[in-house]
Amino acid sequence: MPNRSSDALFLLIKSLEKSEKRNFKLYVQRNSGSEELKIIQLFDAMDKMDDYDEVQLQQKTRSIKKQQLSNTKAHLYRQILASLRLLGSENNIDIQLHEQLDHARILYNKGLYLQSLKMLDRIKENAKAHNQTTFLLQVLFFEKKIEALHITRSMQDRADRLTGEVDEVNEHLQLLSKLSNLSLQLYSWYIRNGLARNEKDEMAVQQFFEEHIPADLSGCLGFYEKLYQYQSFCWYAFIRQDFLMYYRYAQKWVDLFDKSAFMIPIETAHYIKGMHNLLGAHFDLLNYPKFIETLEQFELFSRSEVVLHNHNNLIQTFVYLNISKLNKHFLDGTFTEGLGLVPFIEEKLKEYGIYLDRHRILVFYYKIACLYFGSGDYGNTIDYLNKIINWKVDLRTDLQCYSRLLHLIAHYELGNFQLLEYLTRSVYRFMAKMENLSLVEEAIFAFLRKAFQLSPGKIRVELAELLEKLKGYEKNRFETRAFVYLDIISWLESKSLNVPVQEVIREKYLNGSRRG
Repeated sequence: MPNRSSDALFLLIKSLEKSEKRNFKLYVQRNSGSEELKIIQLFDAMDKMDDYDEVQLQQKTRSIKKQQLSNTKAHLYRQILASLRLLGSENNIDIQLHEQLDHARILYNKGLYLQSLKMLDRIKENAKAHNQTTFLLQVLFFEKKIEALHITRSMQDRADRLTGEVDEVNEHLQLLSKLSNLSLQLYSWYIRNGLARNEKDEMAVQQFFEEHIPADLSGCLGFYEKLYQYQSFCWYAFIRQDFLMYYRYAQKWVDLFDKSAFMIPIETAHYIKGMHNLLGAHFDLLNYPKFIETLEQFELFSRSEVVLHNHNNLIQTFVYLNISKLNKHFLDGTFTEGLGLVPFIEEKLKEYGIYLDRHRILVFYYKIACLYFGSGDYGNTIDYLNKIINWKVDLRTDLQCYSRLLHLIAHYELGNFQLLEYLTRSVYRFMAKMENLSLVEEAIFAFLRKAFQLSPGKIRVELAELLEKLKGYEKNRFETRAFVYLDIISWLESKSLNVPVQEVIREKYLNGSRRG
């Protein structure tokens, strides 16, 4: 498991790049008082630590008394943030607007009302140009305050114009709030539960969606209204496994940024997530040519300055780009070749471990396990699945369930029949408790229970029957969930042909049956 130190200052220092550390020290040295010298000493001691250890820290900073440590750490934290604010202001529209608003307040406090109002007008234009609707409200309220408290005579009918602007912004914000809330709640449902398991799940999601989606979407004219609208439809379609609808709205999501390219540096994380979902849609639809085209576009973007010079963007791009690279090997059947990615991914998971959420790490473990399974290395498959199975179950119950199912099949491949009998009962109870058993899974469990007593010849007959039965479920929307997580059809075909599973998938790719 990754190191999840709870010390906020330590995490902040570890996130700094060399240029940021150098800038911080230059910033602090402008004031060379004793307190500043102490925070430099504390900074250097924590910077050299691999893991946070307060006892070790106190030994390395003896000039700071134990009772002073908490206040000194808080002072250092504020000073680092202040230095970062100066360093990053020119590249961040939020910081620029807040800085400009601070200047307007300073002018107002000096009694220079007209100068303050002129600056607020410039801020409004800047905010509108960059779609910062939420920021506009702060500016407008400040303008109203000035007009209400002072006779500025800066513009006739200003009161009416300000009132109209506030009403217009509030209308946009109300729509924006509804759509962003819906997008977040749908995504939260997916993180907790995964894909819809049955009609009951689908009806619950559909009812929730219809109750919360605004009745009239014609007012979605701004960038953010459209963004959250497309996101909401994306999650709704994906949860319901309507992959064509999922693709259409993922494409709209990315197209929105392509049409307003200046928003990519402002909302980079949303653009990265949009590219990830578009790649996911092509993967789910087996649209290999479009998948490769989008992957190349995303890889080119990963080398851009907006990614390389922003720690958060760098980490998010690593996650989604490498998930897609793994998916590429699943699509074209090059599992053994794909194992070449594992050392790099493991290295980065360790490097970025304190920043990554558990959900992403679980996804990587499952996909790496599938790579090993496809390449015929069942021992490493089990090792990676155990990392998921032994983790506390508090999210993505579907991933937990399919990890256990693949774990069973890997033990079956290794011939661990004594262990398999116990595991089958245990996994069946786990999945039944989660209300996660589909017709596909019931059929797999039925086969595994029989397999303990059958001769090799009879097992081949049972495998052939299982293959025919599962092929009948491929068109059932609620049963496709099993095939999304585990290509059980190709595995069964590999058993009947007595060839490695990756050869079966590779042959399908070469014959075009896995291409859009």
